[in-house]
Amino acid sequence: QEVLRDQYSGEVHISTGMTTKEEIDKIVEFWEDGKGDAKNRVVLYNCTSGYPVPFEDVCMLDIRLLQQKYAHRVKCIGFSGHHLGIAIDVAAYALGAEWIERHFTKDRTWKGTDHAASLEPGGLSRLCRDLEATHKALAYKPSEILDLEKETRAKLKWGEYNKTVLEKCSSSNIPKRLELS
Repeated sequence: QEVLRDQYSGEVHISTGMTTKEEIDKIVEFWEDGKGDAKNRVVLYNCTSGYPVPFEDVCMLDIRLLQQKYAHRVKCIGFSGHHLGIAIDVAAYALGAEWIERHFTKDRTWKGTDHAASLEPGGLSRLCRDLEATHKALAYKPSEILDLEKETRAKLKWGEYNKTVLEKCSSSNIPKRLELS
């Protein structure tokens, strides 16, 4: 272990599957010692090791626990999934996982421990597509009303929101909206 820590200078990706909280502490401390440089080298993955893992055992909120405890001590926090489908990976990314690790295979029906929980080429493509879409969507509005909302707002928002639009309507042949008292 010291050889890997002190003589290899690349990133080290560590899964927390089958690992206790105390063991995770010791692992991170080990990589903070010597030439470990955990802050610049260690990617720590939230993981439940099973093939496949039922959704209720994925325990994705542990991503938040790893972030709270280790985000300032390791390079980043990731998610290693052994579940079926791709929705959980997208949710992990939305929770802040910076790396998504999945097994892939040419055929999920092949014998072996993890083929059933792996992604085939089509699933891997859909995962990449959905992660890219989620990345684009995880943003704040740059303005209160987006350009694409303006036309819809003019058609559907009534009252003080569109007073000038309503005034234009009253001067044209378009009937005003009925007001209830």
